[in-house]
Amino acid sequence: MASHEELGELLDPASTVLLTVECQQGVVGPDSALPELAREARASGALGNIARLVAAAHDSGLQVIHAVAERRPDGRGANRNARLFRAAERLPVQQLSGTTAVRVAAPIEVAEDDFVVRRLHGLSPIQGTDVDALLRNLGCRTLVVTGVSANVAVPNAVFDAVNRGYTVVVPRDAIAGVPSDYTPAMIRNTLTLVATVATTDEVLGCLKLPRRRA
Repeated sequence: MASHEELGELLDPASTVLLTVECQQGVVGPDSALPELAREARASGALGNIARLVAAAHDSGLQVIHAVAERRPDGRGANRNARLFRAAERLPVQQLSGTTAVRVAAPIEVAEDDFVVRRLHGLSPIQGTDVDALLRNLGCRTLVVTGVSANVAVPNAVFDAVNRGYTVVVPRDAIAGVPSDYTPAMIRNTLTLVATVATTDEVLGCLKLPRRRA
């Protein structure tokens, strides 16, 4: 675990970006296609912690990127090469482009300066999307990864970011997966090997910095 000083150095507002992963209404909202995951995201406090981190990022001048998964109504371009994708096609709530299901869910607020990056295929918020190019153009060195799920999309994001040379910080209480005991196991056995794991409060303590100059 990094010290406050080490974490503060990693979270330089001039070179840090906060990423929220699939924090959309159709995933973590009241009418989620995945109600068990939605309940866990809220009951664990992860969704509230993500909202706190986003608000602090807005206040301190950190760039925020929201990664959203969606599909066309006709399904064209979407993956069908894994059971997860085929099961998603049968869910009662579909993550269709332009619908409320793909809007960022409350209590997370989207500011005018935020980027919302949408993907139509795959499992990763980074691979095959605009996220990597945006991070490089923004001068990002440290990526703070939050969101759902700890089962699939979050570790994908962490691995892809590390493979591209970014340092990753994961607030352990700002990610969620199912069942509830899976997330700490994933953090303990996998994410701690490749990312700096902290708490939301520890990250917030390092974000109380003057707003970065334009």
